[in-house]
Amino acid sequence: MILTKEQQAILDGEQGETLAKVMKTLVMYGDAFEAEKLVPITSNYNHLVTSFGLKVMSPVYDLMQTLLDAGVASGQKFSVDPRPLDKKVPANLLQNLVFNKFMYTKQDFYEEQLKKLGLMNENAFTCACYMDEVGNKPKKGDVLSWAESSAVVYANSVLGARCNRNSGIIDIMGSIVGYVPYFGLLTDEGRKATWVVKVQTTQKPEAQLLGSAIGMKVMEDVPYVVGLDQWIGNELNDAACAYLKDFGAATASNGAVGLYHIANLTPEAVELGESLIAEGAKEYVIDDAELERVKNNYPVIWKNPDAAPKLCFVGCPHLSQEQLKDWTVKLEAALQANGKKKVTVPTVFTAAPAVLKAFNESEFAPRLAATGVITSYICPLMYMNNPLCKKMPVITSSNKLRTYTSARYYTDGEILQIITGGKKQ
Repeated sequence: MILTKEQQAILDGEQGETLAKVMKTLVMYGDAFEAEKLVPITSNYNHLVTSFGLKVMSPVYDLMQTLLDAGVASGQKFSVDPRPLDKKVPANLLQNLVFNKFMYTKQDFYEEQLKKLGLMNENAFTCACYMDEVGNKPKKGDVLSWAESSAVVYANSVLGARCNRNSGIIDIMGSIVGYVPYFGLLTDEGRKATWVVKVQTTQKPEAQLLGSAIGMKVMEDVPYVVGLDQWIGNELNDAACAYLKDFGAATASNGAVGLYHIANLTPEAVELGESLIAEGAKEYVIDDAELERVKNNYPVIWKNPDAAPKLCFVGCPHLSQEQLKDWTVKLEAALQANGKKKVTVPTVFTAAPAVLKAFNESEFAPRLAATGVITSYICPLMYMNNPLCKKMPVITSSNKLRTYTSARYYTDGEILQIITGGKKQ
């Protein structure tokens, strides 16, 4: 790897031993992917993936403390993934004991470290940091040092920024020195599509289901999706962005997609068109039957597959304000149609603290509360990622949550009917 004089000086220890180790880590990371150089980070803010104070993560806290003791702060302020705990979210006595006394005992301590290191503000905890309300929305062409997979794929695809799927801790390393290795999705060549996906469904495909199908097929490759614009339009409005947020999260978790192009919609596809398609690209056709095949092959790992659901999570990744409003209207209508006043399954909608703050100032907040739905800022994945929750029959419309936990996937429409008493699981 070729370093500039400034980069070499940091590596040689001219700014201290700790910063030299940070630079060495990035150089070794870049060497592993045959990066030719380091390039400057150009975004205003960074985003970290590690947000949870698990007791077993002592090496992370030791590393953070080493940085703080050496006076090394992040070169950028940053947001971070969601908190794992919220007293509003239903949990029994044993779960609360495990969460608070055994699992997340370092949460407060770790959050203090994050504040000292450069946290944007005390509520900058969300996987959807690019929401307008949160304030960490990169510009087209910005070079980032992010690690959260659903945020990386959104930033690359919908915003046209440039970021590799970094691992946790590498994200803060890049932010500290202000550089990241130049390879993969930072390069023009690495952003070319090696798959052409043709959407030939007879109705608007479920975002999480379509993303899952594509992710499992192309894995870490870049897909160029044709035919989706007929269902979600050719304008990146609130509805289209919410769809692509959920679609992208499924491609990233059910596969390892870090960038997708949607013909006639996403920035680079609009600007460059089919020139983004690499020579020899493979083809994948998705019709109604293919989506049904994918959905029917999801495993149900509940101890009792016929159990009645005890909890429902919606919002992984975090919901937008428009999605919260849309769900409110649909819930009211479904409850009325089914002769119910409140949801029949304990249900949690998750969103960024800043999004919830804005939503709570709208007329929709009391209406949603009247349905019995709980709103929270937590990470559903972190709530469920323990042996106690694995035994619970939890349902979700998130393919990411389904992939990483024992939660059972249903489409948004199916979830709506189940939680309003209109359909039994």
